[in-house]
Amino acid sequence: MRALYIECTMGAAGDMLMSALCEIHPDSDDFIKRINKLNIQGVKVTKNKSEKCGITGTHINVSVDGVCENNHMHGHHNHEHHAHTTFNDIKNIVAGFDLSQKVKNDILSVYKLIAEAEGFVHGKPAEQIHFHEVGTMDALTDITGVCMLINELGPEQIFVSPVCVGSGTVKCAHGTLPVPAPATAYILKDVPIYSGSIKSELCTPTGAALLKYFADKFIDMPVMKILKIGYGMGTKDFENANCVRAILGEIKEKEDIVVELNCNLDDMTGEETAFAVERLFSAGALEVFTTPVNMKKNRPGIMLTCLCPEKLENEMISLIFKNTSTIGVRKNICERYVMSRSEEKIKTSLGYVNIKTSKGYGTEKTKADYDDVAKIASENNLSLREVRNLIEGEVLRRGDKKKI
Repeated sequence: MRALYIECTMGAAGDMLMSALCEIHPDSDDFIKRINKLNIQGVKVTKNKSEKCGITGTHINVSVDGVCENNHMHGHHNHEHHAHTTFNDIKNIVAGFDLSQKVKNDILSVYKLIAEAEGFVHGKPAEQIHFHEVGTMDALTDITGVCMLINELGPEQIFVSPVCVGSGTVKCAHGTLPVPAPATAYILKDVPIYSGSIKSELCTPTGAALLKYFADKFIDMPVMKILKIGYGMGTKDFENANCVRAILGEIKEKEDIVVELNCNLDDMTGEETAFAVERLFSAGALEVFTTPVNMKKNRPGIMLTCLCPEKLENEMISLIFKNTSTIGVRKNICERYVMSRSEEKIKTSLGYVNIKTSKGYGTEKTKADYDDVAKIASENNLSLREVRNLIEGEVLRRGDKKKI
C-alpha cells in the first residue's frame, strides 16, 4: 500500500509542507508552472534549494505583489492596516481555479478548519472571520499547493508524527500570545503534540489545519519501504534542522492472525443457539455464524463458527462449552487480510449519519451505517434504498472528503 509519512519534529507551516511534498513529486518544475498559472492575486511562486544544518532541501517562496511571505505575519491576521478577506471571498476565489472539484473541496475544507478555529478564539461564527488580505494570498497558495500535491502523489494512507509546536510566545496583531497560538491549539485538539526545546512558534494555523485534515493517523513512523524522501525547509535558523520531512513509501497491507472455533449442534433450540451467538459477540468475537449441516444418521444440524483474536481463544472456548450442548470444539489458525477502516459522522438534511470507509489493496469502499439509515427510514416512512440514494446524492453534491 502506498503511504505518505510526514515528520514534524520542527513543527509545520504551509510553505514547508508544500516544499517537502514538491521534492517527492515526479515533476516539481511542472508543478511550479501550474500553480503560477492559477493566477492567485499578486502571487508568484518560486522554488529554491536551501540548506539547514548540513541538510539540503527545498524552500518554495511565495511572494505577494513582490513582497516575500516571510515579511507577512504568517498564520496570524493583522486587522488594522489592510483590507480583509472573508471565508465567502475565499470560496469565490477557489471556484475560479482550473483544478478538479476534489482539490477545490480539499482547499475549502482546510480553510474551514482555520475559520472555525479563529471563530472559536474570537467568539464569532466562522463566516464572520476576516483574514488579513496579503497574508491570506500566501496562505491560500500554500494550502492550494499542498492539496494539489497530495492529490497528485495519491497516497492511500497518510501518517503524521506527533507535532512539535515550539514554546514561548509569538507576536501578532492582537498582542503577544502563548505558543502554540490559540487558533493552532484549537485545530490540534485530539492530536499528539509537544513543545520541544525551541523557543519559537514552529507550527502555524495553516500547517496545523493541513495536517489535521489529511492525516489518517498521528503515529510514529510505521514499517515501510522508502521510495522517496523530501525535505521542506523553513526560513528561520535553529540549532536543529528547521524542516519538514516527507517520506513516500510502501507499507505491508494489514495482516491478522485469527482463531476459528467450530462445533456441530443438533439438539439445541433456535432460541438457545441465538443466545449463545449473542454471548460470544458480547465477549469480543469478530464474527459468529451458523451453517446447516447433516450429522450422524443424517440428522439435520448446524455448525457454529466463531472467529476471534488469539488472546480471546480460551474465553471463547469456555463460552461455547457453557452456552451450547457440544462436548468438543475444533480449532483452526487463520491468516486474514484486512483493509484499514475509519468512520466519520456527517450532517445531512435527514440527520447525522456515520459513514464507514475501508481502504487497502488499491481499493476504497464507503457506505452509510445500516442502523443510522434504518432509523432515518423508519422516522420518515422511506425505504432503505430511498434513504441511501438521498444521502449519497447530498454528500456527493456537497463534495465531502468521505464519499458514499
